[in-house]
Amino acid sequence: MSQSFTPDRAQTLEPVHADEPESNDGRWTARLVLFLRVMAALSMLKGLYHWALVCGIAGPEGGFENQPIPWQTATVFFAVIDLVAAVGLWLAAAWGAVVWLTAAVSMAAVEVFFPQVYGGRMFVVVIEGLLLCGYLFLAIQSAREHPQ
Repeated sequence: MSQSFTPDRAQTLEPVHADEPESNDGRWTARLVLFLRVMAALSMLKGLYHWALVCGIAGPEGGFENQPIPWQTATVFFAVIDLVAAVGLWLAAAWGAVVWLTAAVSMAAVEVFFPQVYGGRMFVVVIEGLLLCGYLFLAIQSAREHPQ
């Protein structure tokens, strides 16, 4: 009836050695989180800029009310979605990345397919595309670090 207790290796704690180099476990995940935080700050600035347009602090002559309806609609959409994306990205939540991806693709689509709204700035499309590629690269590398 006496059974010897042998702790599972996963449940034992190993001592920390100060002279050992840091392991690289989670290196890509840390880079992904850093990227998400930077994108959160940029999304926050972008959202605040769009709110400045809505409030008449910045933007074209005549104010928000005198702009075409498509411009007003797109500006309010990006004012809201960019701030929501900023919160989700800062938390590194999955929904934050989804909202940010939606906002980035929407901005690129507005610039390409509706140039009358914001003027069809192709550099915005290129930047959004590069940021999307950077996110996908980091997400794939992070997923490879943690095989399930």
